[in-house]
Amino acid sequence: MPADYLPSADWPRLALRAILLRLVRQFFDERGFLEVETPLLSADTVVDRHIDPLSVVLFDDARRPDVGRRMWLQTSPEFHMKRLLAAGSPAIYQVTRSFRGGEVGPLHNPEFTMVEWYRPGDSMAEGVSLLSDLCETLLARGPAERLTYREAFEKHAGINPHAMDAAQLRLAAVASGVVAPVSLGDDRDGWLDLLMSQIVGPRLGREQPAIVCDFPASQAALAVVRDENPLVAERFELFVDGIELANGYHELTDPAVLRERIAVANEQRQSDGKPPLPPDSRLLQAMDAGLPPCSGCALGFDRVVTLAAGATSIGDVMAFPIDRA
Repeated sequence: MPADYLPSADWPRLALRAILLRLVRQFFDERGFLEVETPLLSADTVVDRHIDPLSVVLFDDARRPDVGRRMWLQTSPEFHMKRLLAAGSPAIYQVTRSFRGGEVGPLHNPEFTMVEWYRPGDSMAEGVSLLSDLCETLLARGPAERLTYREAFEKHAGINPHAMDAAQLRLAAVASGVVAPVSLGDDRDGWLDLLMSQIVGPRLGREQPAIVCDFPASQAALAVVRDENPLVAERFELFVDGIELANGYHELTDPAVLRERIAVANEQRQSDGKPPLPPDSRLLQAMDAGLPPCSGCALGFDRVVTLAAGATSIGDVMAFPIDRA
């Protein structure tokens, strides 16, 4: 068994990681994006039902390290980058470390590298095209197939996800051989997420990268919801070899809607037995002042390196994952 002080990745994979980092920066620099840096430690944090930030006590007295202001390690640089956009920034990108609690496994590490970018004026279609181009640059798998959330479910699960209630989705899951947790009950989005993670997602991006768009409005997160029947969110995700690599939005700019979504997310967190997260933020202040229309996206860089290296775990392409940190 290797000594714990050694890196878990070998040198060829660490060299490949460095090459891909250079390619990321070259890609955005050639397109006129400005690289920025924002805080890892913040008074604010993304409020999401399924994303759990790590907190830190910012103490004033080292003799009392448990007494002080509660801060958050960023789950993504989203809030700070949008504040830059509201202040008049051009297209921006960032390569940064992000942190999420409760996430350890072949595709998860509590500390990971994220590439995130925003371009003012971009529609969802332009955001999708940019993501496809970046994927082709990094993985050389060709341009991404575009399909809607509905088309993905119809193709790989044989159902229309917009037309089924929780009970019908449960039956579809059982018919597909998915072990259905009793705890999901009538949580319609929970059943959709289960089918996506167990049936649909693993079949996406096998022959060529796939970008899925037009998610259910109930899964909008920070995306614009398009006014049509059914309501869909202008959210898009990239899959390669069945692995989700990126999540992007035609960004929500209405602070009143964001306040409503934060309230709902905190209610859901509490129903799941989790503590609520701070509902107020400087992002909301920035959005009150005016966030320009834009498209943004976040890419899990460690997963990209894993695919490029032909590895089976992100621990194989990181120097020191959490068990050796």
